Amino acid sequence: MTRMFRTAALGLAGLLAAAPASALDLTKKRENLPDLVLGDDQGNDFVVENKDITLESGKAYRLRIVAKGRQEYKFYAPEFFRYIWFNQIVIEHKEIHGGGPPDHLEFDDPGEIAIEFVAIKPGTYTWAARGLESKGMTGTLTVK
Repeated sequence: MTRMFRTAALGLAGLLAAAPASALDLTKKRENLPDLVLGDDQGNDFVVENKDITLESGKAYRLRIVAKGRQEYKFYAPEFFRYIWFNQIVIEHKEIHGGGPPDHLEFDDPGEIAIEFVAIKPGTYTWAARGLESKGMTGTLTVK
């Protein structure tokens, strides 16, 4: 009986030791999604490129949200942010690492913010540029 317990304990210890290495590899194999672009450089502040994006649960991704228009864009996706694991947020080659999701991402000027994450919970999540929804500044992020 003692021998079976030792064998089971060693097997469990081996599984637990391997788990962190697997998790680290997942973030290195991320897929770059098409840029979600708010506005354009032709003066069309309310057009959106790639407003609906589909992902797979359990995969790592990088999504660049790019503001090209001259509006103040407040990017809200609270349910989506709640159901992904953030690796980092990158703004002008500066990385932000934290323990939880942001409330929203805000652009006062043209620029880009990249989020690197693992999609966790399947569902269809709405995003919106708060205050500009009636201008068509909404879309979906679908995790299958």
